[in-house]
Amino acid sequence: MTDEITNPVKCHICGCELEKEDCIEEEGKFFCEDCFIEAHHKIQACDPWAAYSKKFFRKEAGLEGTEGLTELQKAIYEFIVSSGGVKKEEIAKKFQISILETENQFALLRHCELVKGQKRADGVYLVSFESK
Repeated sequence: MTDEITNPVKCHICGCELEKEDCIEEEGKFFCEDCFIEAHHKIQACDPWAAYSKKFFRKEAGLEGTEGLTELQKAIYEFIVSSGGVKKEEIAKKFQISILETENQFALLRHCELVKGQKRADGVYLVSFESK
């Protein structure tokens, strides 16, 4: 019996080479463990229950503004505010994170009611929650 997968294989997302026993196959595509986990861990930005829970938790903990955020979340928030709004691709490039990680960080900041999406003529921008 011959194996269909030859050593090494490349991750469908990042392109790293891995041994066939170290890859994860899904729908005919091969992934490294990091890319597979990241691709399946998307936080929903528009989740009323998550937003309510986060707001309640922050209030009970006495957290306001950027208190309680990670350093990355604080930096992203400050970048958005100081720029008057940015596209998610700009955030990914500036902080050297993937688009999926950018979307996850946005979702968490959205749940804290610190940032939101705003449709503009040339696309969707992430802006301060107080922006009109």
